[in-house]
Amino acid sequence: MGLLDKIFRPDKAKESALVLKDAHNLFTTLTGYKPVFTTWRGEIYEAMIVRAAIDATARHISKLKFETYGTANPSLQSKLKLGPNQWQTWSQFLYRSASILLVFNNCVIVPVFDEYMRITGIFPVLPKKCEIVEYKGEPWLRYEFSNHQKGAVEFKKCAILTRHQMQNDFFGDSNAPLAETMKLLHIQNQGIEEAVKSTSTIRFIGQLSNFAKSEDIALERERFVENNLKGETGGFLLFPSTYKDIKQIDSKPYTIDADQMKLIYSNVYNYFGVNEDILQNKAIGDSWAAFYEGAVETYAIQASESLTKSLFSERERAQGSGVMLTANRLQYMSANDKLNIVTTLTDRGIMNRNEGRDVFNLSPIEGGDEFIIRGEYYNATEKVGGTNNAN
Repeated sequence: MGLLDKIFRPDKAKESALVLKDAHNLFTTLTGYKPVFTTWRGEIYEAMIVRAAIDATARHISKLKFETYGTANPSLQSKLKLGPNQWQTWSQFLYRSASILLVFNNCVIVPVFDEYMRITGIFPVLPKKCEIVEYKGEPWLRYEFSNHQKGAVEFKKCAILTRHQMQNDFFGDSNAPLAETMKLLHIQNQGIEEAVKSTSTIRFIGQLSNFAKSEDIALERERFVENNLKGETGGFLLFPSTYKDIKQIDSKPYTIDADQMKLIYSNVYNYFGVNEDILQNKAIGDSWAAFYEGAVETYAIQASESLTKSLFSERERAQGSGVMLTANRLQYMSANDKLNIVTTLTDRGIMNRNEGRDVFNLSPIEGGDEFIIRGEYYNATEKVGGTNNAN
């Protein structure tokens, strides 16, 4: 039994097996586009600058905190607090799902079932092909992986994260707009490689007189190199009249200049919403806050909403159950900014001491969950002088 069997449980789910075998009609969409997602096998991920941009965003997303709320399905909530599934930690799950989303503009998160077909976790899959088919009037997601294994899950039990979604009702568009930039990156890398190679290639050509056989020419070349280009020659090169028409080869390989290279890199940065400070871990304060709001928070909101919808029924959601991915944004401020904000919010009873210690990555203390108000620093919920300070 492999990972696919653990996730989809085709041996236990009769309907899944029937969908794989009998469902041939694609689910009808409003746009007319076929509800099919086929992965382009990651060529953009092989470019160093693209992988660095994706990695920078995925690393920050992997630090999000997964939380559940509400009272529905307490068994599932308990399992998810320990991890998304039995193979990954939450940081690994978030990093991989974010990377898949950024590379392919689609990330499909499917439920993991136990032997009784109860959901026990979630897993981000990377199928070669994913299509929405209709079975008994309901949409199902059917997958095919690179090893030709297949699986099928009810559409409502899956979470689909997308980027650049416009033409298709369910899936994001391709990375075609990035193709020209990828070509320029490839050409530049080839140019640098050829420039390096040219430094060790032939620099002079000359004609030999009275040499007819190729083996004689080879021997003469070896003799000349041994006598004149190795060891001590005194810096003075002598050769007989055997050689004539000696010419220097002036190789001038072309490479893209710094301004052009900066423009290419800017195209990649703009496409993935990053900059050099983010890639080199220099962003703090307002710079990091802008990146968080543009890249990390958008993922957190979409993933929270999609997972809430796939893991909890409409009734359970209406009663207040759901999933939320959160981040302590204050941890990414400068030390002075942290101190000023924590002091201000703690003095006004908006933040307690343990929350303030968390900003500085300090462990909680006993009694630190109580709120205080600046003055005599008394408990905000105690009555002093006949009044309730919380009011």
